[in-house]
Amino acid sequence: MQVSEGRIGRVFTLRLEDGDRLPESLESLAAERGVECAVVLLLGGAGDGSRLVVGPEPDRGLGIVPMIHILAGSQEIAAMGTLFPDESGRPVLHMHAAVGREGKATVGCTRAGVKVWLVGEVVMMEVLGTGGVRRKDPATGLQLLQFS
Repeated sequence: MQVSEGRIGRVFTLRLEDGDRLPESLESLAAERGVECAVVLLLGGAGDGSRLVVGPEPDRGLGIVPMIHILAGSQEIAAMGTLFPDESGRPVLHMHAAVGREGKATVGCTRAGVKVWLVGEVVMMEVLGTGGVRRKDPATGLQLLQFS
């Protein structure tokens, strides 16, 4: 386990609008406002055709191959994530979401591209002083959170 202690900085509240995309819209905001690390919460709607990473393919021999699920129709979404810079300093959002419609639900990572349907209410809480960076792990190919 790696641990780093920080403190809460600024708190941003946002209303994403119809057609805004995750993770790009939140990463762009973080870059524009100088947010390096944050906790992010989201409630709202996910649009038809949005894509979630819903797990890896079974064979881990040659690296991790993501499985993509494409949403059919607009769906409710509740999500939480963390934002940390990559090795070049660019903010990278890692957010998992539960989406559903008519009693059927899917859970996955938003990195494949989620389009907001109508509205997305977001609270982004800046975390200061952790020294967290997403670095590429040679064994998995994933950008894993590391603390200096």
